[in-house]
Amino acid sequence: MMNDEQYMMEAIKEAKKAESIDEVPIGCIIVKNNQIIARSYNQREIRQQSTAHAEILAIEQACQATGSWRLDNCILYVTLEPCPMCAGAILQSRIQRVVYGASDPKGGCLGSCINLYEVAGFNHYPMIEKGILSEICSSLLSDFFKKKRKNKKKKEML
Repeated sequence: MMNDEQYMMEAIKEAKKAESIDEVPIGCIIVKNNQIIARSYNQREIRQQSTAHAEILAIEQACQATGSWRLDNCILYVTLEPCPMCAGAILQSRIQRVVYGASDPKGGCLGSCINLYEVAGFNHYPMIEKGILSEICSSLLSDFFKKKRKNKKKKEML
């Protein structure tokens, strides 16, 4: 049986796949009964779809794997704190627990900008565990954007 850090390393592998195709390096896996049932990474640019976030794609896979939209007893591991859309999809799919690496002060909805799961009235609230391997997850993102800025400056100088 793997622990949170080991599962987060699997999400990090997914994030590196995104980076390899010049996507923002965010990765996600979903675990049920100690088995990874879904894995994905950010694909907004390659698909040209605003909803092609790692979490949304992984949730779709998990629903196919389980044959249900209800992902009871599932744990979602993601390298970056979910945005409002993903936090909502997690809520709607009844995922039991969310584990994320890096916080997102510009868009995170599990504590950074707001905590969607503290809003009263929903019929389901996942447990949240934050900061798992946050240094690695944060570095992936900051290194990616540093490279992007450096490449942009190079192009401007030509």
